[in-house]
Amino acid sequence: MNAINKLTNRAAVSLTMVLAVLADRVEQGAKDPDRGDVSITTVIIWVAAVTGALLIAGTIATVIARYNGKLAGI
Repeated sequence: MNAINKLTNRAAVSLTMVLAVLADRVEQGAKDPDRGDVSITTVIIWVAAVTGALLIAGTIATVIARYNGKLAGI
Protein backbone atom coordinates (compact mmCIF):
# COMPACT_ATOMS: atom_id res chain seq x y z
CA MET A 1 0.00 0.00 0.00
CA ASN A 2 2.95 2.31 0.66
CA ALA A 3 4.10 2.00 -2.96
CA ILE A 4 0.68 3.12 -4.18
CA ASN A 5 0.81 6.16 -1.91
CA LYS A 6 4.26 7.08 -3.22
CA LEU A 7 3.09 6.68 -6.82
CA THR A 8 -0.02 8.74 -6.15
CA ASN A 9 2.02 11.46 -4.45
CA ARG A 10 4.51 11.57 -7.31
CA ALA A 11 1.69 11.76 -9.85
CA ALA A 12 0.03 14.57 -7.89
CA VAL A 13 3.29 16.52 -7.64
CA SER A 14 3.99 16.03 -11.35
CA LEU A 15 0.51 17.11 -12.33
CA THR A 16 0.73 20.15 -10.06
CA MET A 17 4.04 21.15 -11.63
CA VAL A 18 2.67 20.69 -15.16
CA LEU A 19 -0.39 22.77 -14.35
CA ALA A 20 1.77 25.53 -12.82
CA VAL A 21 3.95 25.65 -15.94
CA LEU A 22 0.90 25.69 -18.19
CA ALA A 23 -0.71 28.48 -16.17
CA ASP A 24 2.50 30.50 -16.49
CA ARG A 25 2.61 29.90 -20.24
CA VAL A 26 -1.02 30.94 -20.68
CA GLU A 27 -0.34 34.09 -18.66
CA GLN A 28 2.69 34.90 -20.82
CA GLY A 29 0.65 34.26 -23.95
CA ALA A 30 -2.05 36.64 -22.78
CA LYS A 31 0.54 39.41 -22.39
CA ASP A 32 1.89 38.98 -25.93
CA PRO A 33 -0.60 36.98 -28.00
CA ASP A 34 1.39 37.26 -31.25
CA ARG A 35 4.41 35.18 -30.24
CA GLY A 36 3.66 32.22 -32.49
CA ASP A 37 3.76 29.75 -29.61
CA VAL A 38 2.01 26.43 -29.52
CA SER A 39 -1.75 26.77 -29.86
CA ILE A 40 -4.05 26.22 -26.89
CA THR A 41 -5.48 23.17 -28.66
CA THR A 42 -2.06 21.52 -28.63
CA VAL A 43 -1.67 22.32 -24.94
CA ILE A 44 -5.07 20.80 -24.19
CA ILE A 45 -4.16 17.65 -26.13
CA TRP A 46 -0.84 17.32 -24.26
CA VAL A 47 -2.49 17.82 -20.88
CA ALA A 48 -5.10 15.19 -21.74
CA ALA A 49 -2.41 12.76 -22.93
CA VAL A 50 -0.27 13.19 -19.81
CA THR A 51 -3.31 12.90 -17.54
CA GLY A 52 -4.41 9.74 -19.34
CA ALA A 53 -0.95 8.24 -19.07
CA LEU A 54 -0.82 8.98 -15.34
CA LEU A 55 -4.25 7.41 -14.84
CA ILE A 56 -3.26 4.29 -16.76
CA ALA A 57 0.01 4.00 -14.80
CA GLY A 58 -1.87 4.44 -11.54
CA THR A 59 -4.40 1.80 -12.50
CA ILE A 60 -1.68 -0.67 -13.44
CA ALA A 61 0.17 0.00 -10.17
CA THR A 62 -3.05 -0.49 -8.21
CA VAL A 63 -3.85 -3.79 -9.95
CA ILE A 64 -0.32 -5.09 -9.49
CA ALA A 65 -0.29 -4.09 -5.82
CA ARG A 66 -3.69 -5.67 -5.22
CA TYR A 67 -3.00 -8.97 -6.97
CA ASN A 68 0.72 -9.20 -6.32
CA GLY A 69 0.42 -12.39 -4.25
CA LYS A 70 -1.75 -14.10 -6.87
CA LEU A 71 0.60 -13.09 -9.70
CA ALA A 72 3.68 -14.47 -7.93
CA GLY A 73 3.15 -17.98 -9.32
CA ILE A 74 2.96 -16.95 -12.98
